[in-house]
Amino acid sequence: MILLATNMRAPIVALGAIAPVVQKALNISEIQIGWLGAVPMLGFALGALISPAIGKRFGLENTLITMIALLTTGMILRTVIPTWTGFLIGTLLLTLAIGFANTLAAPVIKQRTPQHIPLITGLFSLTMTVTAGIVSGIVLPLSEQVGWQWALGGWTVLGVFALLIWLFLRVRLGSSNHQPVISTDKDASDISIWRTTFAWQIAVFMGLQSLLFYTVASFLPSILVSKGLSAVSAGQMGSVFQFMAPISILSLTWLINRGRPIQALAVFAAVLNVIGVLGISYLSTELAWLWSAMMGIGCSAIFTLSMMLFSLRTYTTNQSSELSGMAQAVGYLIAFFGPLGTGWLHESTDSWSLPLFIILILMIANVVIAWLVSRPVMVDGKYI
Repeated sequence: MILLATNMRAPIVALGAIAPVVQKALNISEIQIGWLGAVPMLGFALGALISPAIGKRFGLENTLITMIALLTTGMILRTVIPTWTGFLIGTLLLTLAIGFANTLAAPVIKQRTPQHIPLITGLFSLTMTVTAGIVSGIVLPLSEQVGWQWALGGWTVLGVFALLIWLFLRVRLGSSNHQPVISTDKDASDISIWRTTFAWQIAVFMGLQSLLFYTVASFLPSILVSKGLSAVSAGQMGSVFQFMAPISILSLTWLINRGRPIQALAVFAAVLNVIGVLGISYLSTELAWLWSAMMGIGCSAIFTLSMMLFSLRTYTTNQSSELSGMAQAVGYLIAFFGPLGTGWLHESTDSWSLPLFIILILMIANVVIAWLVSRPVMVDGKYI
């Protein structure tokens, strides 16, 4: 799972870090770049909807091996077919595969390591974000040395390595390969996840966080370049955004284990996102590193909290899977409109002001949602 995590953010942030270079090389519009930033949310949402049933039917190892192969194929397509269509198809394939892993992670961790949910969840999130931070920081300088195609395609090595390791484990695990991911134990209560208030709250909570994350991953360098930063400096701000995640995840896990209230931590993370967007939009670009850091801490904390709540606020592994699938499907559909809408509004107005203002309002709303979703309430509405 940890090796799989190295492939789950790098292909997305790599494109965002050199979006201006790719846009110029392929002669595509801001709207088309926005589509490349928005397609991941469609892939994630589709994967969230169908992965629990497929994982249960075909088994954990078979499902993950197939998705790693699909992810690797998508990365290769973006390199060998340097066109708008090639990028679109490749991005859709690799994000569908990531969508499966996103959704199955929480129930798999709950089932395989029930005594270590915070630790394994934190390590899983940490691996994703550290890898993404490394890629975000070096992909632009690397593209200047070897070209943007090699800078993007080089990360295919991670996918191939993960695939080989999982194939090796499949042989070693033997018949355990066919064990279902989802527990078949009867739920503690008869709950329809799609009808619970908590499920919709966490879906919106995670969705608005993802909207900000993928909009920043797609457009932060372009926004900062328009405000006077050099392309290299702007790319480094993307790296700052990614590298704050380890600090956030480690601190969050430590504080929760020390008994600190989840509600206070959730609201604090949401407030950091508000300040970060406000700073990028209206305050000094000399402090771009600070605004980027705040958004990085806020986004990674909300993502990790959401992953933990999928397990902590449900009674069984089956409920955890259903909640994870529902919340991520709805959440990523919300996030879909972030990069796409931002690209469209920027091209329509020739300014970043309106899309940034709308994102700011949404982040303010997420502070309220953070307070609601982090109350000590189980998925069925019963207080802990």
